[in-house]
Amino acid sequence: MTPLNIRRAIRAGFCIIQLLGAFAKITHDASGQEMEARAYSRSPVGASIALITYSYQTGDVLFDPALPLTDVSVNINGAIVGYGRTFNLAGRQGTASAALPYVWGTVRGTVFEQQQEVTRSGLGDLRLRIAANIIGSPALSPREFATRKPTTVLGTSLSVVAPTGQYDPRRLVNLGSNRWAFKPEVGLSHPIGDWTLELIGGVWLFTDNDNFFGGSLREQKPLASFQGHVVYTIKPRMWVSASGTYYTGGRTVLNGRLNADLQNNSRVGATFSYPVSQNHSIKVAWAKGVISRIGGSLNTIAVAYQYTWF
Repeated sequence: MTPLNIRRAIRAGFCIIQLLGAFAKITHDASGQEMEARAYSRSPVGASIALITYSYQTGDVLFDPALPLTDVSVNINGAIVGYGRTFNLAGRQGTASAALPYVWGTVRGTVFEQQQEVTRSGLGDLRLRIAANIIGSPALSPREFATRKPTTVLGTSLSVVAPTGQYDPRRLVNLGSNRWAFKPEVGLSHPIGDWTLELIGGVWLFTDNDNFFGGSLREQKPLASFQGHVVYTIKPRMWVSASGTYYTGGRTVLNGRLNADLQNNSRVGATFSYPVSQNHSIKVAWAKGVISRIGGSLNTIAVAYQYTWF
């Protein structure tokens, strides 16, 4: 294989790496694809939440037409264990959470006119998030919360993806990213009767992977993401949402060479939350790629079990 073809093969592997890692974000790799309704919703302080999620993604992956990689499809499973807690942060509602994914899946495609298949399973990168609702959501006890009328909430958060996942620099496809990622974000939630309108915007910032595929230096430009949600509350703790997200940017650089892999994509989705009892609830979520310039055009289904206590 010529040096040019080696470089192209490495570039082709970038999107597969991002794709397998992207499933770990429900993420939890750093990716603009996330759609999380009620991320800045009001909650009483002192609540603890344990979460177990199973997700399945399938679909096609789109690449730079100049790359020797075609007919790529994926089947990816993931299980996530998470924990979160609400607390009093200088008189406002604060939230801290952590999520650890386990991912297993297969990527199939044609590379240099030869069918290839890659299968991986293992731990993905750990994701941490701290958030504060700075307007419209003071720190309230459960009793105070039950009697307070919902108002407009403005919140902010910082998500961090730590390089804890399975990683081997001898492989192009890994479950871990071998770098840190940070996402500052701002969210607005506005209630209108039983309806709630939400707008969220943020940007992923990445450190470098200095041991990519045999010691190469891989960088990534910032990736901006925007979300919108319309939520209808059927009754307390039972709700349904329709969502959309758009993300752009995220071009990669290999040893100083800028790749033609600008992301400019959008997705739609829906979520239904059902309270089984006072402490237990189940959520079902669906999402689908609408416009994909580079990256995955995937169908996603996820089921989550949540246990809440004070």
